[in-house]
Amino acid sequence: MSIDPGADEAARIDAAFIDAFETLAEYERRSLAHVAGLPEQLQAAGLWRGIGFRIGQRKLVSNYEAVAEILTVPQITPVPGAHSWMLGVANVRSNLLPVVDLKQFLEGARSVLHEGHQKVMVLRQPGGDVAVTIDELYGQRSFMDEQQVEPEGLADGRYAGFIDRAYRVADDVWGVFSLDRLVRTPEFRHAAV
Repeated sequence: MSIDPGADEAARIDAAFIDAFETLAEYERRSLAHVAGLPEQLQAAGLWRGIGFRIGQRKLVSNYEAVAEILTVPQITPVPGAHSWMLGVANVRSNLLPVVDLKQFLEGARSVLHEGHQKVMVLRQPGGDVAVTIDELYGQRSFMDEQQVEPEGLADGRYAGFIDRAYRVADDVWGVFSLDRLVRTPEFRHAAV
């Protein structure tokens, strides 16, 4: 029998600590035993996934591989002698990124930039990345082959070279916008006037 009450208290604390540690270790063992597949591994036949966004009134979706990251519109420094759709350059983690107003490039109408809310998609392209403004970001979108429809009015005007198919979900038609074709377009690659 222990005469020191502090020793009994220390023993109880040690036992509680060991029980808590064993419980956490058991949680870890269970979580490692049940590893869910990553989104890119969970491909069902006939399923296509992409990043959904809006330019003007058009709901668009693009392939994940073309997008390096999505950011809030950074501070932009104008570049003299560039087309009006070339907003300027931004310093993102010590990398200078050209920033393009995608709506103005495609539709001729300038985007209204909302600081702190509007997003840019950083696109991979040969020779360095480029950021394009989008009006709204919807995040991941998934479509089945049976939802595929003709792009109808989505592929009118300058969009025609970048949209070749679409998907209908409920009342919304999503045009599949090729960011790869966009960054290879000669006009897009030469922003100087």
